[in-house]
Amino acid sequence: MTATPTTLAPLVLVIDDEPDLRTLYELTLLREGYRVETAATVAEARILLDRNPFAAVITDMRLPDGTGLDLLKEIQAQRRPERCMVITAYGSAENAVEALKNGAFDYLTKPVDLKQFRTVVASAIRDRTSDRVAAARADMVAPRAGHWVPGETGSQGHSGTAALERLVGTSEALSAVKRRVVRVARSMAPVLVRGESGTGKELIALAIHACSHRADGPFVAVNCGAIPENLLEAEFFGARKGSYTGATHDRLGYFHAAEGGTLFLDEIGDLPLAMQSKLLRSIQERRIRSLGSTQEDVVDVRIVSATHKDLAAEVQAGTFRQDLYYRLNVIEIVVPPLRERRADLPALCEALLARIAQESGEPAPTISERALRAIERHPLPGNVRELENLLHRALALSADGELNFDEIDMPPCADEPSAKGDDQPSPSGCAVPADLQTWLDEQERTVITRVLNETGFNRTAAAARLGLNLRQMRYRMARLAIAAPSPGIDPDEPS
Repeated sequence: MTATPTTLAPLVLVIDDEPDLRTLYELTLLREGYRVETAATVAEARILLDRNPFAAVITDMRLPDGTGLDLLKEIQAQRRPERCMVITAYGSAENAVEALKNGAFDYLTKPVDLKQFRTVVASAIRDRTSDRVAAARADMVAPRAGHWVPGETGSQGHSGTAALERLVGTSEALSAVKRRVVRVARSMAPVLVRGESGTGKELIALAIHACSHRADGPFVAVNCGAIPENLLEAEFFGARKGSYTGATHDRLGYFHAAEGGTLFLDEIGDLPLAMQSKLLRSIQERRIRSLGSTQEDVVDVRIVSATHKDLAAEVQAGTFRQDLYYRLNVIEIVVPPLRERRADLPALCEALLARIAQESGEPAPTISERALRAIERHPLPGNVRELENLLHRALALSADGELNFDEIDMPPCADEPSAKGDDQPSPSGCAVPADLQTWLDEQERTVITRVLNETGFNRTAAAARLGLNLRQMRYRMARLAIAAPSPGIDPDEPS
C-alpha cells in the first residue's frame, strides 16, 4: 500500500511482516504528512530501496527472510543516506544495542508507543536534513580561544561549532576526539565518555549535545556521586506529593527535565547497584515512573555518561552491572590526558587566561616563553583542571601583566630535587612517589604509548614487542585509557 499526500513530503519505508502493524505504522505516518511505502520482507525492501532514496527506514528486527539488522548493515555498507530505526521485541536489549552499534539512528520496543514512534521518526528526518551542515561543521573545526556559555542562543550549527571550539587544541589526539564527537552526535546511541579527572569530559558531552539535532533542547548534567542514596530515585524520576516524608508538592526528576534533550550522567561509576538496576530499565524501555505514581511516562532523552573509573574492572569486581555497562557503552569516547597532548599547552593557556581574566574583569596577560617552559616541565596529573588552577594562582600574583610562577608551590618535575629534600631519587628522577600505583601506571602508560606510536598503533605488533598477547594489550590499553589517535586505523592488522 502506497500513499502520497504531497510530492514534497519526506518518503518513509516501513518494513514489517505483520499486516496489522504495518498498516498502523503507515496510517500514523500518513497523518503526520509523510509519504509512505511498505514492505513485508527483506527482499521487498531491497527492491524499494533500489528504486528510491528514503528519508527514513523503519524495520522490524525479525522478518521472514532475514533480519532488520541484515538490512541495516547493507544500508551502512552502501553509504546510503537513510536514517534507520529498528523495532525490537520487548526486553531484547541486546538487539537494540547491536543495532545502534551498526549505525541505527534509534530503536523502538514492542509494543510500540505511537507518540514515541512519531517523535523518533521526526527526529531522524530532521537529523537527516541537517546532515550536510554537520558534515561541513566537521571540516571547519578550527579551534581558537573563545568563551561559550551552555544555553547560548543561536542555531544548531553555531552552538555546535562554538562547543567544539571550546575543546581547545589542534593535537592529533584531540582532533580525533572532535571528529568522533561530530559523528556520534547524529544518532541516539548512548555514549560513554571515559578519561582521567580534569580532562574535560563534560565539555565533550556538551559538544555532543550541541552538534546533535537536540541542540535546541535542554542539557541536564547530573553528578551521580553527589546525590544522597536515599534521594536518588526521586531526583532521577521525580516524585508525587506525599510519596515520602518531606514531599510537599509534585516535583519533576532529571529525566523529565531533559525531555527532548540530553541527560549527562557524570561519574556514573559512583551510582549504587540498586539504582543501577532502575536506571537500566528506564534507559531500555524509555519509560519512567515517578515515586508515588501509578502510571509510567514515556521520556525522550539521549543518555551520555562519563567516568574516570575502569568500568570493565568494576563489572568484574561486581560493583557495576554488566548489562548497564553494555547499555551505556554503545559508543565510547576516550578523552586524552594532557600529557598526551602537550602541543596544545600554548593554546590552552591562552584560552584559560582569557576566561579567567574575563571573569575577574581584568585584561588578559600575555604568557611568556619563560612561563610556558615552566609549565611544560611539570607533569600536571590533574590535567586541564590543574592547569587552570595553576594559571589562576599565577595571575593573582602577577605584576605588570607578566605571570608570576616564582611564589607558586608547583609540583616536582623530573629535573628538580624533591621539595622534602630526599636524596634518593626514584628511577624517573623525581622524589619517591606518594602513590606508588599511580606512579607505576604512569610508567606503564608511557612505555605502551611509545611502542604503540612506533608501530603505528598496531596493537598486535606492539604486544609482540612487549612480550604480551593481544588480549593483554587490549586490557592494558582500556585500563590505562590509551586510545588510537585517529579513526580508520585497524589496530589488529599487521604492519
